Amino acid sequence: MNRVDQAFSRCRDDGRPAIMPYLTAGDPPEPVLGDLLVAMDAAGADIIEVGIPFSDPIADGPVIASAMHRALSRGITPERVLEEVRRVRGSIESALVAMVSTSIVVHVGVDAFVTSCGDAGFDGLIVPDADLDDFDRLGTACRRAGLTLSPLVAPTTGLERQRAIADRASGFVYLLARAGVTGERSSAPDIEGRVEALRTVTDLPVCVGFGISTAEHVRAVGRHADGAVVGSALVRVLDQAHHQGADVCAAAHAFVTDLR
Repeated sequence: MNRVDQAFSRCRDDGRPAIMPYLTAGDPPEPVLGDLLVAMDAAGADIIEVGIPFSDPIADGPVIASAMHRALSRGITPERVLEEVRRVRGSIESALVAMVSTSIVVHVGVDAFVTSCGDAGFDGLIVPDADLDDFDRLGTACRRAGLTLSPLVAPTTGLERQRAIADRASGFVYLLARAGVTGERSSAPDIEGRVEALRTVTDLPVCVGFGISTAEHVRAVGRHADGAVVGSALVRVLDQAHHQGADVCAAAHAFVTDLR
């Protein structure tokens, strides 16, 4: 069974939502990505999303967009991300999902990129800017490599479109809590109705992201959804720890522990 499926199975047994932190590969520069993954795994992350830096992120707010810019300026490439994942894969239990722009996938080649991700130890992909038609080829490549493929569903997406998206999904469906871009918010989103609607067209786990920032938000989201993605808040904490000369791995561990 794919590690993504295993993670949701464990969480169902525990009666809780999956904790799904996001970080941008290569930011901060130290410690390296693999060490951060080990720290978050030890803190109890169920599924870790690894953002592969891209020069024109379409859905990311200023915190993550800045992190990607910093990582690219340091020479972080998809190949370096895969090397780090490969280095630590045997040491961590968490499922690993790459969030990557379709431009990178197409540049490398769909089959070649998906295969290299699987060989490195990734368990799934999120390709947020892929067209629905792209998911047919992506899905075939992911099934061949044993990876999940999780599309995004926007707040404005109608039910029939949701059905078409969910039919091409595996692992989980990523429901955006809010319109717009990623970023921290002061209050938990109201997602009950949208989760219930999405469940009428798919049996896959439904995970919610965009604006999930605190343990209280995770608790609120977890009353309805199967997982909560926390990105900008963690990226900000890691950047602050780096600039303050603090232990970045310890900061990552403490943040995920609090969410858990």
